Amino acid sequence: MGSDAIIPFHRPWRAERETAYVLEALGLARRQGGGPFTRGCHALLQAQLGAPVLLTQSCTSALEFAALLLGIGPGDEVIVPSYTFSSTATAFANRGAKLVFVDVDPATQNIDPRWIAPAVTQRTRAIVAMHYGGIACDMPAIEQIAAAHGAVLIEDAAQAVGARAPDGRALGAMGALGALSFHDTKNVSSGEGGALVIGDATLAARAEIMWEKGTDRSKFIRGEIDKYTWVDLGSSFLPSEITAAMLKAHLEEAPTINAARLAVWNCYHDAFAALEQAGWLHRPFAPPGAMHNAHLYYLVLNDGSARDALRAHLKGAGVETTTHYAPLHQSAAGRRFGRVASPMVSAERAGEQLLRLPLWPGLSEAEVARVIAGVRGFFEGRGSE
Repeated sequence: MGSDAIIPFHRPWRAERETAYVLEALGLARRQGGGPFTRGCHALLQAQLGAPVLLTQSCTSALEFAALLLGIGPGDEVIVPSYTFSSTATAFANRGAKLVFVDVDPATQNIDPRWIAPAVTQRTRAIVAMHYGGIACDMPAIEQIAAAHGAVLIEDAAQAVGARAPDGRALGAMGALGALSFHDTKNVSSGEGGALVIGDATLAARAEIMWEKGTDRSKFIRGEIDKYTWVDLGSSFLPSEITAAMLKAHLEEAPTINAARLAVWNCYHDAFAALEQAGWLHRPFAPPGAMHNAHLYYLVLNDGSARDALRAHLKGAGVETTTHYAPLHQSAAGRRFGRVASPMVSAERAGEQLLRLPLWPGLSEAEVARVIAGVRGFFEGRGSE
């Protein structure tokens, strides 16, 4: 890439065997899900997570699957962070539950346990912990609150494939249920895709039935019954073998993908330490011992105008950047389907002041240096202001 070429914010990873696997899937007599590539993905994910996994068509559908499986409905309340993607909320609003928005930790942008307990009511059915950027929420604190109030803990681990908490547990497999994403922008991708992780073993049998559109078809396939029939609620969550084939190729390369992303993340983090010490910005914070997956790298500026000015400066230098979420409590749907249960200082700050930098495997040392030089150059120009 030439020195004047634009550095894109994201570039999808091409796994070495994805074309071969997809062609193999196209040659199968049966291309619908549940075949050899689905089973291969399940095995790889279960080995990593230590819990049963069912592929879904997206992380959104995995969260909807979780809400259906738990029987969440009208009269229930679900506590969610305001600084997250809409799917974290819509999965439960679709079932008629009331959303209860709480603030995030300013250091990690993860749901802040300090605000969860005060938000609990007699109607609280579930607490959703979204691991922002693949960095673990304070799960021990959240687990303690959930247990004390009899609430189900659900992990939105869309950004956390391959990441672990400080105690070594895999993100996505610590709650009763977890949801993963394999969207095109994620570390491990099948274009579109997701998975439901079943941390509570008592939910596994019913989850399998719901995954099979409410039938006991899986038992039939295993030879446990002589015919299958409709026995429960369910939906068409399962992706095709073609999607699973692409995913399997990416899962096999997940350690390589995450290592390459982490190398870029560490370069950024080291380069911007002095700017943080000078008070110009805040860098991401990873709790000691947390094994994150470098899903994204961001800077939080001191105000919205500085964030927008830095973004414009980097665009002029040929570097694509992007903001992230608008806090859900401020949205029209958030006001309609939820209520605010805490101050929202940190969520609103992130919405106004957070800027994400390019981060993908294959980003060259020269490109990383250009991004760093662009950021530093912006603040050098403001040093006398």
